[in-house]
Amino acid sequence: MSSFCDQCGQIFASLSKSRVCRRATLRRFLTLAVVACAILIFVSISFLSKIVPVSAQQKNSCIECHSQLEGRLGDPARLFENDIHKARGLSCNDCHGGDPTQDDKKGAKSALHGYTGKPAKNLIPNFCGKCHSDAALMKKFNPSLRVDQVQEYWTSVHGTKLRAGDTNVATCVSCHDVHGIRAPGDPMSSVSPLNVAETCAKCHGNAEYMKSYDIPHDQYDKYKLSVHAKALYEKHDLSAPTCNDCHGNHGAAPPGLASVANVCGQCHARQSTLFQASPHKAAFDKMQIGECIRCHSNHGIVAPTDQMLGVGAESVCTSCHNNDKGYDGAVQMSGKIENLQTSIHRATEILDRAERAGMEVSRPKFELREAFDALTQGRVLTHSAAPSEVEKAIEPGIASAAKSYKAGEDAFSELTFRRQGLAVSLVFILFLAFLVYLKIRQIESEPPGIES
Repeated sequence: MSSFCDQCGQIFASLSKSRVCRRATLRRFLTLAVVACAILIFVSISFLSKIVPVSAQQKNSCIECHSQLEGRLGDPARLFENDIHKARGLSCNDCHGGDPTQDDKKGAKSALHGYTGKPAKNLIPNFCGKCHSDAALMKKFNPSLRVDQVQEYWTSVHGTKLRAGDTNVATCVSCHDVHGIRAPGDPMSSVSPLNVAETCAKCHGNAEYMKSYDIPHDQYDKYKLSVHAKALYEKHDLSAPTCNDCHGNHGAAPPGLASVANVCGQCHARQSTLFQASPHKAAFDKMQIGECIRCHSNHGIVAPTDQMLGVGAESVCTSCHNNDKGYDGAVQMSGKIENLQTSIHRATEILDRAERAGMEVSRPKFELREAFDALTQGRVLTHSAAPSEVEKAIEPGIASAAKSYKAGEDAFSELTFRRQGLAVSLVFILFLAFLVYLKIRQIESEPPGIES
């Protein structure tokens, strides 16, 4: 390149010489320009000849062959149409190796091209991990995707059992499927929030499958009746917890007694903080009792009620307390909450009746919200197991409910006054009408022509 530039420099320098020299120099320059263009065209053609076949390559003998087959041999080709890997530009050979440009089976499955076929179950985590553990590679497709899933999997109950030789446990494809893998945000994905419980239940809801592990198989049935499931399936609240929110995803493990409160506390932070500072914390630790699940259960968690507090038939307090300080505390907390509920009910009822009667009570009804807030706060504070704290939260609510009830009474007093005033006015109007009637009768009874 430097010699070419030197020659060009000599050519331009010689242009200032005689006309004959200038003509010779111009011919020389044009010759070099033509040679340079020819070289450039040759290099471009060579470069494009290497790129075009790759970008234009559409042939995939894997899909062409398997799409003509039925059953387990044909399903992969059909399922792959909606696979996230295909959407990102990957194909069969990116996972299984081989040469998809070859028409014959032997050439397509050539070991020279790294064909591996279907991996053994104990090899699947590392098989998927070839890509999903490669940070540099994954950044090309999804920079936000974690690349430690395989490492987490080996710490899970599933992973430790697989390493120990148990090939019945779940691996990547057990949850994500094989060729029809969809993004977790896809509603049709097997690991979307709406489908996770069903995916886990394929194994954990199978009595025969779970028998050898001595694990209950009713978790899914209980979960479907829980308050969490109702929020997820009926209210379509995708933030409601399902299996993986409590047990983890790739590092799945059952929460232990020491961690279950931390699991629940991810969402129920206020209740968890109160419990950690309560006298129950030390007692539960000493007795090795699961904290939240002792009162609320685990998979079949139902909506909490006020009947769970106190010493009634549905009380959970009496499962530990009987005629002791805790028993008395439960009675006190339950009584305070019941008192506020009664006050709210009375205030709501009288305001509703006043409103139906046509009175303006929107302001006291709005102010009654303070009592509802106090009721909610009092219910939460029961996790502190401190009756005095519950009382502090309840008292403002009782005052608010009493104020609203008084407003309802005042509304009815005003309504009575209005009705009494209306009755007096009506009597006076009727009296005037009667006098007018008598006057008209008098006028009509007088003989014609007589001046009054």
